[in-house]
Amino acid sequence: MTTLGRGRCWARAHPLAVDGALAAVVLVCMVIGSFAEPYGEHGPTWGTRTPDAPSLLLMALGALALVARRRAPWCVLAVTCAAAITELLTGNPRAPVVMCAVIALFTVAATTDRSTTWRIGLVTIAGLTGVAMLTGPLPWYAQENLGIFAWTGMAAAAGDAVRSRRAFVDAIRERAERAERTREEEARRRVAEERLRIARDLHDVVAHHIALVNVQAGVAAHVMDKRPDQAKEALSHVRDASRSALNELRATVGLLRQSGDPEAPTEPAPGLHRLDELVETFRNAGLPVEVALGQVGLELPAAVDLAAFRIIQEALTNVQKHAGRNAKAEVSVVRVGPNVEVTVIDGGPGHGAGGDGGEGQRNTDGGGHGLLGMRERVTALGGNCSAGPRYGGGFRVHAILPVAPVTTAKGGTA
Repeated sequence: MTTLGRGRCWARAHPLAVDGALAAVVLVCMVIGSFAEPYGEHGPTWGTRTPDAPSLLLMALGALALVARRRAPWCVLAVTCAAAITELLTGNPRAPVVMCAVIALFTVAATTDRSTTWRIGLVTIAGLTGVAMLTGPLPWYAQENLGIFAWTGMAAAAGDAVRSRRAFVDAIRERAERAERTREEEARRRVAEERLRIARDLHDVVAHHIALVNVQAGVAAHVMDKRPDQAKEALSHVRDASRSALNELRATVGLLRQSGDPEAPTEPAPGLHRLDELVETFRNAGLPVEVALGQVGLELPAAVDLAAFRIIQEALTNVQKHAGRNAKAEVSVVRVGPNVEVTVIDGGPGHGAGGDGGEGQRNTDGGGHGLLGMRERVTALGGNCSAGPRYGGGFRVHAILPVAPVTTAKGGTA
């Protein structure tokens, strides 16, 4: 920090000391000016007149009042104007006590609004100049009287300019702070959205593959002694499901890597192009799945493609876990106008009145993480998602995903 900067910091920290020093300087200037004679025979002369005791007292009173100019600017202005008017009426020769009123008027103008500044400024200018012109030995057009008019007017204008500049600087600082807060809030919002997206992906991957591993491991344990070939096939499915889960977890967690970390994931996000592979894993786990894939288009937005895949994955996982042993699932993906509609239904009895009442009970109020994650994905894209029991038994998941460009941009972070 420069010397000037340190001086400003010290002045802001010690305003009373600064005002005391200013009052002392003003007092010295007034005393020195009281010895000058501007209208001598041979022009301005020095030391030809001497201020009397009342003038010295008024100068000291006005300078002393300036010490409190920041705490009580209006009172200081009243005191200094009263001292200046008294000197103009009684002083002969006059002492420059009006200098205190000029400083006080500047302080008031710098601490109030513009309309108040001009009102009090006009009153002060008119009062001091009028008294100076109408009283005293000098003619009304004397240079000394016009000087009072000029100095008080400049004090009011300078104080208003200082106030305007302070207000301008404060406004710029406030806008900068508001912009900084907005950037921080936007960054926190984006981080929260990204964390939520990663959490949904992790849930979808883990729930799907662990459910398959659990089913296949149970099959292997059941037929290990009597049908070892079928047990070996089930264990092979367990190995494939666990390998796929590890690969998807590695790709998802890899998003948290820093830019300089090696081996960043390059595998694209899953989509409907992997629907056959997904359905085959459920069929291998013993869940019959029928797929009806309409003309949904070859170039779906990435967010819509991923959301459709994850919704089908989560819905089939719920069927595998809750619908019962004899359940069948049907998957439908069709393009309807500007939307893609994804429907997954099953006929399992595991979630209704005829269900098993235990593990098969399915959460239909949206409290489960799977259904909640599906709704969040669809809502982020501006679509609609419904899930609930079917009439006559079974469960139905239906999602409408808009594919319009404006909606796609909105859901880019889903």
